[in-house]
Amino acid sequence: MKNGEVAGHILFSEVMIETSKGAIVNTIGLALMAVTPELQNQGIGSALVKAGLERCKELGYEHIVLLGHPEFYPRFGFEPSVKFGINPPFPVPENVFMVLELTEGALDGIEGTVKYSQAFNEVS
Repeated sequence: MKNGEVAGHILFSEVMIETSKGAIVNTIGLALMAVTPELQNQGIGSALVKAGLERCKELGYEHIVLLGHPEFYPRFGFEPSVKFGINPPFPVPENVFMVLELTEGALDGIEGTVKYSQAFNEVS
């Protein structure tokens, strides 16, 4: 909130990674983060991401996936998911689908494809 108005928004949703061995690994996806255009470039988005990552850790999540800007999210530790053998559920450039390990090594031995809730498929 800034001057009584919403300045930005961040949303995390539970998603899963379906591994190449058929196992399901629960994780969380960051989608979406937005800041009111006239308030952008004032650190609001960064503050939202930092607070969101901390809350995800508190809730026990070990990793996060996202589809996002390749020049913004790496500053928080996000890396291209292909580095970990994690694939997006749809075709996108490799540098925009990213993951972050909240617990070091949490993605060791996990390779597969991210699956979003059916509700994501309903959006047009």
